[in-house]
Amino acid sequence: MTEDTMSDEEFWDARYGHDEQVWSGNPNVILVREVTDLEPGRALDLGCGEGADAIWLARRGWHVTATDISRVVLSRAARHAESAGVADLVDWQHHDLGASFPAGEFDLVSAHFLHSLGDMPRERILRTAAAAVAPGGVLLVVGHSGPPPWDHEHAHVVLPSPEEVLEALRLPDGQWEVLLCEEHERFQTAPDGSPATRTDNVVKVRRLRE
Repeated sequence: MTEDTMSDEEFWDARYGHDEQVWSGNPNVILVREVTDLEPGRALDLGCGEGADAIWLARRGWHVTATDISRVVLSRAARHAESAGVADLVDWQHHDLGASFPAGEFDLVSAHFLHSLGDMPRERILRTAAAAVAPGGVLLVVGHSGPPPWDHEHAHVVLPSPEEVLEALRLPDGQWEVLLCEEHERFQTAPDGSPATRTDNVVKVRRLRE
């Protein structure tokens, strides 16, 4: 089976099954920057991976629902939460977000780097995410503005600008406040160890209280 014939779930199970740890174990920088001053409540972490963001939120007093398409990584994330002493604050749920979505309303919905080379309906998923934000709550969407500079195979892939992400949310007029809609650069180490610069984008919006 090749990557082209794998489902998203098979791809991510294989990716996470190949290595004991794929990511750094640290929460995403933009999450820390944008959420530190928020009052803890109920949070939804979409595409939680190995659980660093969910665990950071739980340590700050949030009750977190964390989802991923890979059962392999959800098991790993649950072990990390247990080691961190926050297992009782995180509900790990398996979802292919294009087919199912966690129930409930949340004070924070966070989607960091929710991308796929498959047919994941990202715009529809993010609109569903916005609908899950409680009055007064925040939706935080962070994504890549393009593939990494070393990935020549996917150099043709076009990813949305922050303005396009915001427009695709189709937020009703007068019901939301746009807090942030911007691009930013960050440094990353390429697979060969050389330094590289990537451009990411962030959209942060708050649902207004009635």
